[in-house]
Amino acid sequence: MHDLVIRGGTIVDGSGNPRFTGDIAVDGGRITAVGAVAAPGREEIDAKGLIVTPGFVDIHTHYDGQATWDSEMAPSSWHGVTTVVMGNCGVGFAPAKPEKHQWLIGLMEGVEDIPGTALAEGMTWDWETFPEYLTALEKRQRTIDVATHVPHGAVRAYVMGERGARNEKPTADDIAKMAEIVADGVKAGALGFSTSRTILHKSIDGELVPGTTAEKDELIAIGRAMGKVGHGVFEMASDLKREWDEFGWMAEMSRETGLPVTFAMLQSIAKELPWEEQMSETARANANGANIVAQIAIRGNGILMAWRGTVHPFKFRPSWQAIEALPWEEQWQHLRDPAFKAKLLAEDNVWPETDVLPLLMAVAMGWQLQFEMTEGFNYEPTQAETIFAMARAAGKDPAEYAYDLLSRDEGKGFIYFPILNYADGNLDFVKG
Repeated sequence: MHDLVIRGGTIVDGSGNPRFTGDIAVDGGRITAVGAVAAPGREEIDAKGLIVTPGFVDIHTHYDGQATWDSEMAPSSWHGVTTVVMGNCGVGFAPAKPEKHQWLIGLMEGVEDIPGTALAEGMTWDWETFPEYLTALEKRQRTIDVATHVPHGAVRAYVMGERGARNEKPTADDIAKMAEIVADGVKAGALGFSTSRTILHKSIDGELVPGTTAEKDELIAIGRAMGKVGHGVFEMASDLKREWDEFGWMAEMSRETGLPVTFAMLQSIAKELPWEEQMSETARANANGANIVAQIAIRGNGILMAWRGTVHPFKFRPSWQAIEALPWEEQWQHLRDPAFKAKLLAEDNVWPETDVLPLLMAVAMGWQLQFEMTEGFNYEPTQAETIFAMARAAGKDPAEYAYDLLSRDEGKGFIYFPILNYADGNLDFVKG
């Protein structure tokens, strides 16, 4: 008799082989048989019509705060994920000096749009060093496993204080201390190290993540420290500016240390290198002895825009800015007022001084790149489903159509703006 038998499921075993119908036996917490299982189980699950597959490892998450207080780890645990990797993009909560707690929260809030109030209320901060953070994570029983990188932003701020937060150039001593902290973290159980090199990643105050402008000597020194430990992954999100020669130093580091280097391979208006060139550079480096791995999202991702969201297409119009600080109930009174609507739609955008102005312009006027978000939304929409096309079909100006869309269901409408990994395939029309 087996401890558990899962019967009649459609088995997708992760090997790449075709799916098949069969049973799975489990004994002592391990799979002991796959196929036709004759013996009964103390517990049996009828999986007919269901897919049975190994748990998914989500290699890019930002549960760094939630993991310290939440055992369920939702929503990932709802969707077959059995391991999450945190500490990506150079942001996280260790190492952390007491006076930097709120600053680290603001960094995560700005980069990942995680409410700072939730982080402030949920975290107990019973750690300072990175090994102590791992101990804090280990204390909690949870539904899924967690792994984490040592984040560059937190390390820089810990070692360099305000100089690190402002992305100033480190001294040789600063670099040595950062490398030591990363090595200690990896020895204690960290999966690796992460850094952010994109201007899209900013704190709630608009400051770049520490390490964004780090130079080759700092990055390679940290990689060497992990190399001496003997294991570790170097993870990076980058705008891949040509003058930075990211593939040059990534390949050099990987060849010297023997460690894998992984980067977020994205097709985006913020990237200088198109995805085809990113992949060809990866292949060229690996053909010469490097181990560079591209992280590729299986679905295009982007921004959800709503009246009550962080951003929406009318955020930069004076009429909205005049009511932006009001409670929602008062905002809604204005938004459903025909006179307010007419005034706002007649206004031009007032742009802030920023180095991401092209992205903001796409948010505010990119009707050919935006879609109505509905229940059962197709994440591979067509040109005919854009706000621009839908407005034209309805005989409306796209801005008015978007305003009405956001105002549906008492102001609960959503617009989806797929800024990453969706400029190819269905959106070939964007490229001409």
